[in-house]
Amino acid sequence: MRQEAEQFNKSLKSDKAGFTPLVPLETIRHGGLTGLEKAAPTSAFAGKCGIRESGFSRGSLTGFTLVELLTVMSVILILMSLLVPALNSMRIHAYYVKQKNQFHGMDVAIEFFNTERDGYPDSSEFDKNGGTPYCGAMKLAEAMVGQDSLGFNPQSKFYQIGTYDGGAPNGGIPSGGTGVVPLGNDLYPGRRVPSVSIDIIKASIKERKELYLPLENSNAYRLGDLYDATIVNNIFGSGAATLPVLCDVYIKVVHRTTGKNVGMPVLYYKADTRKNSHDFSLQTLSLMKNHQATQNIYNFMDNDTLVRCGIPTEVQPVAHPMESGLSGALTYDLQPPDPALFYKETWNENMQNIAGYRPYKADSYILMSAGFDGIYGTKDDVFNFEK
Repeated sequence: MRQEAEQFNKSLKSDKAGFTPLVPLETIRHGGLTGLEKAAPTSAFAGKCGIRESGFSRGSLTGFTLVELLTVMSVILILMSLLVPALNSMRIHAYYVKQKNQFHGMDVAIEFFNTERDGYPDSSEFDKNGGTPYCGAMKLAEAMVGQDSLGFNPQSKFYQIGTYDGGAPNGGIPSGGTGVVPLGNDLYPGRRVPSVSIDIIKASIKERKELYLPLENSNAYRLGDLYDATIVNNIFGSGAATLPVLCDVYIKVVHRTTGKNVGMPVLYYKADTRKNSHDFSLQTLSLMKNHQATQNIYNFMDNDTLVRCGIPTEVQPVAHPMESGLSGALTYDLQPPDPALFYKETWNENMQNIAGYRPYKADSYILMSAGFDGIYGTKDDVFNFEK
């Protein structure tokens, strides 16, 4: 082995390319290195022999330069800037499809109600007591699941107070007799008076229809779960916070009791088929605000009381762009109130008649979701029709 190393170093000395031995002969003679580690070619020798340099020597490593790292990071940031908007668009579209599916289920339930009751649920701003606010979204919820989410009572005339005659609950139900279940006018016992006996509630359920909309698919929540109870009671009157509404699939609102995210109320507008217009001029809108008759098929005031409860996702009461502006308790951070937004979004531009503009679904009803941003009157609002 020692003779081979000496011959190898002699050949390096005699090489015309100027190679020099890397390891002194003394080191080899004293057994300092063994095997292939005893000698290593210089750079010139490696090139001559066709050996590629490794780029690092024993005991030291090289990494990426700062320029290389910045280049890679720039590429990653560019890719992220392209992918994030695309992923967000896909997420918005997925919610849109889900909302359309919810509307389809609600359409089936409403048509079932129409068949059995010979008409769609009412959607007017007030109940039959005249001055008691009971908007379209709240009436739809009663028709689909009842005021207590236990089923619709066929004797209902859609009074906010939940009795068949519009009077104060008198402690009994229409089908009651004597004893533990007295005769009375309360269609939904237990909603306003939680202390009512369980026997009365059970007897009341027997006189109900089955839920037109299955409860697990209804997204039904009480107004007080979504909005500040003080605002609700100021607008609708005492006790209204326990009334249900059907919510959309966009989970933007924090439930005030459970803390989970839920949707915004679905607004419901019933068409007045006796009329034939879709006018959103300032004059017509002013007449509607003052509860005067117009020829419009749809009345934006049907849900204005609910819209005027504001945006529940805001810390301070903030108004929706679509509201009437009749409420002085809200601030208009987004834009001045413009109820014409409802008519512009529901205007069927492909159909006009001698009376002027026409809406979509002029012979039935409109369902409206606040959309991904949770605000009524913006471009992402979703309806139960295709434009």
